[in-house]
Amino acid sequence: MNKKIHLHDLGNKDYKETWDYQEHLFKEIVDLKIKNRREELTLETPNYFLFVEHPHVYTLGKSGDMTNLLLSEKQLVDKGATFYKINRGGDITYHGPGQIVGYPILDLENFFTDIHRYLRLLEEVIILTLAEYNIIGVRSAGETGVWIDVGTPFARKICAMGVRASRWVTMHGFALNVNANLGYFDNIIPCGIKGKAVTSMQVELGVDHVNEEEVKEKILKHFTLLFEAELQTSKVVY
Repeated sequence: MNKKIHLHDLGNKDYKETWDYQEHLFKEIVDLKIKNRREELTLETPNYFLFVEHPHVYTLGKSGDMTNLLLSEKQLVDKGATFYKINRGGDITYHGPGQIVGYPILDLENFFTDIHRYLRLLEEVIILTLAEYNIIGVRSAGETGVWIDVGTPFARKICAMGVRASRWVTMHGFALNVNANLGYFDNIIPCGIKGKAVTSMQVELGVDHVNEEEVKEKILKHFTLLFEAELQTSKVVY
């Protein structure tokens, strides 16, 4: 089992370009797995972790409801945002500046073959990261992601998650609101869940700005420990 993970920080990058890159890496792993089984080989499959910040964009999961997007095409243009219907699970969400997006593209056969456990570990990575800032993040029954004040009238989501998996290979991932402009969430029904708000680390801490690079370091620390992985910084070649 190969538990080495290539880390690529893409900086600020267009959503469609990043999605294409994810698909490229995903296909690379799946094709190698098929070759291994067809030719009875034991070649190691690679794993990747992408960090990225997207320009303003709304994405709708394969089972999502278009009515949860509250903007017309013209209004999207006016707000400088784009929209994509994509192949992850979950409903609609927003990505934009000030948000840390993580896309683990893993062959889970290198770690464990349990999608439920995978999602819970991704949530735990964020929960542990928030705890370092004295923010109490928790799970909400039946709702993937990380929340604050669950079970109260003030429940609010701080991290959205949505993944795709095929042949035990994952793509897509999580989006943690750090310094994000939360006004963009007013244009959707986030994750298709009515009556619940969203928040950010900046809002919860009551500060002007949270150091995003520091947050990334903490995310990677907890991800490495929970997945018992070894991270390797790599240059983007796609």
